[in-house]
Amino acid sequence: MATDDCNAEFDRTTDLEVDTPTLIEGLPGHGLVASIAVDQITDQLALEKYGSIRSDDFPPVTSFTDGLVQDTVRVYGGSDPDVLTLQSDVPIPENAVADLSHCVLEELVDDSGRAIFLAGAPAQSEDQRGEVVGVATTEALKAELEDAGIELATESGAVGGVTGALVTKFYEADVPAVLLLVRADPRLPDPAAARSVIETALEELVDFEIDTDELREQAEEIQRQKQQVAQQLQQAQGQQDEPMQARNMFR
Repeated sequence: MATDDCNAEFDRTTDLEVDTPTLIEGLPGHGLVASIAVDQITDQLALEKYGSIRSDDFPPVTSFTDGLVQDTVRVYGGSDPDVLTLQSDVPIPENAVADLSHCVLEELVDDSGRAIFLAGAPAQSEDQRGEVVGVATTEALKAELEDAGIELATESGAVGGVTGALVTKFYEADVPAVLLLVRADPRLPDPAAARSVIETALEELVDFEIDTDELREQAEEIQRQKQQVAQQLQQAQGQQDEPMQARNMFR
């Protein structure tokens, strides 16, 4: 529930019981990597609607699916394994970040749980797309990342926005959390990067297996569309050059 100093409220809509859950954050960000990955996990595990987070500071947007209106920020859960997913249909505005962070920590994860946060980072090259590095809030989780074969982030850096605020909130409250940084396309939604973080990190950290064939097909379709656009631009450029070449030839 919302308090006098917090403008975000968790409305629980199911009696689902989850013990020591792992919360996986899937809020919109760079390349929509977190959103795409967590959507796939929620669908594959057939997670139930656990509740919604409401705030007057969220954007005035109506979200709907299957002919029904739904809350913009939703939480899904399941007990095999114990997992919660946090999803939103719109980016969280800066003025709502602090209250959302407080609500998530107080209502969704207690001292015995943990959280995994996902953040996309611009890939500097095509080869870099899908690379994943991890950051932990505790030495125990750092060791778990290493045991899972997940490369640690060795360089200094910072993550802002709602994901950065959530990680900081969990760190200050001594609730274990992992931040996975994923290199993604700097311009378009990147299902290939989402597939990579699922297969190389999330499946290793959480006891589940996710079929990512759909994400592979989406990535291939986006790649085909990009190639078509590039070919069209190349053809258009060629058509523009032809008259100039002709004029030069007959001068």
